Amino acid sequence: MTTNTAELTDTVKTTTPARGFIALPEKTARALATAGGALTVISSFLAWTWTSAFPGDLTVYGYPGGLQWLVLVGGTLTTLFGLASYGVKGLGWLAPAGTDAALKLSAAAAFATAWYTILAITTTLGGVVNLEPGGYIVAVTTLLALVGALALPFEHPVLEGPDPDDTAWEQRKHHLGNRWTTVKAALSTGTARPAPPLPAWTEILLITAVLALALAVFTYGITTPYQELFIGFLITAAFGFAALNKAGLVARFTALTAKHRNVALVGAFAAAAAFPLTQTDDQYATLGVNILIFATVALGLNIVVGLTGLLDLGYVAFLGVGAYTAALVSGSPNSPFGVHFPFWAALLVGAVASMVFGVLIGAPTLRLRGDYLAIVTLGFGEIFRISMNNLDGVSGPDITNGPNGIAGIPNIDLFGFDFGASHTIAGLTIGRFANYFLLMLLITLIVVMVFRRSAESRIGRAWVAIREDETAAEAMGINGFRVKLIAFALGATLAGLAGAVQAHVNYTVTPDQYVFANAVPPNSAFLLAAVVLGGMGTISGPLVGGSLLFLIPNKLQFLGEYQLLVFGIALVILMRLRPEGLIPNRRNQLELHKDLEAPTVLGKTGA
Repeated sequence: MTTNTAELTDTVKTTTPARGFIALPEKTARALATAGGALTVISSFLAWTWTSAFPGDLTVYGYPGGLQWLVLVGGTLTTLFGLASYGVKGLGWLAPAGTDAALKLSAAAAFATAWYTILAITTTLGGVVNLEPGGYIVAVTTLLALVGALALPFEHPVLEGPDPDDTAWEQRKHHLGNRWTTVKAALSTGTARPAPPLPAWTEILLITAVLALALAVFTYGITTPYQELFIGFLITAAFGFAALNKAGLVARFTALTAKHRNVALVGAFAAAAAFPLTQTDDQYATLGVNILIFATVALGLNIVVGLTGLLDLGYVAFLGVGAYTAALVSGSPNSPFGVHFPFWAALLVGAVASMVFGVLIGAPTLRLRGDYLAIVTLGFGEIFRISMNNLDGVSGPDITNGPNGIAGIPNIDLFGFDFGASHTIAGLTIGRFANYFLLMLLITLIVVMVFRRSAESRIGRAWVAIREDETAAEAMGINGFRVKLIAFALGATLAGLAGAVQAHVNYTVTPDQYVFANAVPPNSAFLLAAVVLGGMGTISGPLVGGSLLFLIPNKLQFLGEYQLLVFGIALVILMRLRPEGLIPNRRNQLELHKDLEAPTVLGKTGA
């Protein structure tokens, strides 16, 4: 029997609508929000300032520029959700979980981005006199759309998606336990719109289109040339994603990827591989490869923190062990060993060295729990950094060249392919950092496969049992110490793989790259935040969280000493609004939101 997208949707929770913030008739509010969104789209094509001194050239009539494109996106979403709320034919698929919450968030995206732009123009150029009529018009239209949206009722049915890491058979069992509840809720409210059955090839095309859109959004965000555009991008992306989530589109796409899991995985890596091909120089490819290294290390930490529940505050030290080991055996002139292993050998040596350190640190400390284990791992991270500083020939043996680190690490030459040189393939020129990006993408694929196979194995289920209740797990016959030691060693090994590549990408390895916390990742604090922010226990969560937590601090360096303050406030707000993470594990979501209805079959507990 063929399973369609609607069958893979969990449950539709119904609530009684409540009045909005502003006392307006619902019909009036809906019309105001929709019309405001349409006028916002039109105002994006007007000039907002008379001078090109403000970046983005907002002086042109008939063609948006810079931040106007972001306001255009917010206005378009507002208009579409508004029309969908009227039941316009062909737009029902846009909001399977109802339109009101999505309409509020999309209107907020347009309003916040537009008013931020107006304030930035006024501040940068010195007064409102620098605004053209289009600037005043967009301020009014986005305000009208927001007022109309906030006057709509607040509570509407929410379409909840399945766990993105469940297998197709587990999704099927989950559906069988909830199908009747879904049908009754949809019929009683009339607002939930299950997706009609689609051919498999159509669903695969939809997955491809969404992945292509995700690549375009990521590329746009990483290549923003000035700070105002990046802040506007963050505002639009945050509110826009929240709107799509409230509309039920994220849950619907999750159901599609669960049904075509292997296709989605291959498509995601194909989209990532296309990123360096979109770059004309190495500026953003450099940032891309470092993002990939950081996200991969976060996925390795997810085994320790997300699956096993061990709070490791010194995990970045394992990244450093792999990097230093690979640097010492890769032919650097600063290495006292005078050896030059091929890259594949240096990669394996770095991974094995990290694994050994993981076992040596884990064996005497993993009998501790909770805060005590966190303190011990934090101490290990600091001991590693201090030791690398002291192995300089003065305070200790001359091995790591102390604070100066190991420099002059040669480029990778793998089977005759020089990763440090540009290559032209099929008419496309691929530079140094693009080569390393593709190599690191291959390492990431290996880490994802290891994580996925481990999480779905018997040892993975034991990790989750230890995370939920170690005492109960040991009472059921699980050797808690051995299981935790395996998790610690495996997580350290994966970090060592990424560290070996990082050493060659950066040419130099220094101790100050591996601290507990500073303003620029990678460091242990940001790695832990990436796992929690992305979604503990999932595959895609730490990858997304790691990408965001590396990209955003690098783009916010203009804030100077206030960077960590602003970033910390943003994390506090996000964790308050979505404590389960951006891509949550189903079990964690149920634990953190007591109002959600638990499914009849919970599926995999940890993956």
